[in-house]
Amino acid sequence: MTSQQIEATEVLVVGAGQAGVAMSEHLSQRGIAHIVLERRRIAERWRSERWDSLVANGPAWHDRFPGLEFTGVDPDAFAPKERVAAYFEEYAERFELPIRTGVNVTSVRKASGAPGFIAETSAGPIRARYVVAATGAFQNPSIPPLVPSDAGVHQIHSSGYRNPEQLPDGGVLVVGAGSSGVQIADELRRSGRDVVLAVGPHDRPPQRYRGRNFVWWLGVLGKWEASAPPQGAEHVTIAVSGANGGRTIDFRELSDSGITLVGRANAFSDGVLRFGTDLAANIARGDDNYLSLLDEADAYIERNGLDLPEEPEARAFGPTPECVANPILELDLAAAGITSIVWATGFTVDYSWLEVDAFDERGRPVQQRGVSVEPGVYFLGIPWQSRRGSSFIWGVWHDAKYLADQIEIQRGYVAYEGDSYPADADSLPAHPAPPEISYAG
Repeated sequence: MTSQQIEATEVLVVGAGQAGVAMSEHLSQRGIAHIVLERRRIAERWRSERWDSLVANGPAWHDRFPGLEFTGVDPDAFAPKERVAAYFEEYAERFELPIRTGVNVTSVRKASGAPGFIAETSAGPIRARYVVAATGAFQNPSIPPLVPSDAGVHQIHSSGYRNPEQLPDGGVLVVGAGSSGVQIADELRRSGRDVVLAVGPHDRPPQRYRGRNFVWWLGVLGKWEASAPPQGAEHVTIAVSGANGGRTIDFRELSDSGITLVGRANAFSDGVLRFGTDLAANIARGDDNYLSLLDEADAYIERNGLDLPEEPEARAFGPTPECVANPILELDLAAAGITSIVWATGFTVDYSWLEVDAFDERGRPVQQRGVSVEPGVYFLGIPWQSRRGSSFIWGVWHDAKYLADQIEIQRGYVAYEGDSYPADADSLPAHPAPPEISYAG
């Protein structure tokens, strides 16, 4: 195929989840020609890679893009996953974004003897000056190699879990105590299952405190702006839930409901799973995180003279559960009636289609705020890409704005054709001001 037959665009965006939709909006606002390719449907992971009862963990007034509010959802309610997916479709339609669905990108390579890149896709090749990898970090389900597939227990990742009826009869071990793990464990217990929940290090903010949602508190206290996780907390998850109207996660209450808590799953042999001795420490650390946020919130209210109702009961903890005081360190799965394991253990990245020198030895992007070490390549949708809020819907929108600014800057340099320093300052490449952050938007 000759170069004249290859479709060309200035920017190719791969992926049309929340990251790709946000990127397309900002490129469109700048009049930058681009194409967004999505192998399935817009926001597909919200549809087919999450459990049936999933809702957003933040309220609808906050977990959205600035250009469109949720309709049919109370601003303080938590949108169901189907409504979230539909929201991004509505957003794409409203801004007339050039998204092509059902197109798979198989490879992207640097063009030979010319600037830019060549993408091989199921709909034919595309040449682009810039490439934005907007597939995010939640690509391949990560299951620790602890329990072999022939161990006689049904194993499934949280991305493949849909509902309790999907699992064989019997008890369930849920590994992972972030938002996914605690919500799935709670749903399984409510369905009548015996449930064991393996709890690792976690933060657990209050879903609401003194009349305000946790997203508001993290905003006014400046915590969304943290540029990196605290040292030693890189793999700490957040235990928060919008399920059942939204509530603060308390592992004591989960235990009182009938869920057996254990420490981190560490080893398996001869049908026996062994757990760490860290259960009490992990819960205590989560409590400290929770109480410190309450302290900061109280201080903020007093400092600013806000009339918000006091909530002393938020600091009242129940007694230590027996399973925490005397933790189970070994569990014979068959003897305990455990027939299924749900691994709520996160994801690994997969940029195998992007064949450029932009990754470390573990396959993770080498980048700064999404700007790759490979000129012309950008990444979007990475946790902590610019701040703690990067993983949230509103956060990825602001990250996309920054990347659109960077692409516009590079376009200015490419457009310059003079052979000396221009006398007219207006002919210099544009350097947009840093994007403003709006927590409520």
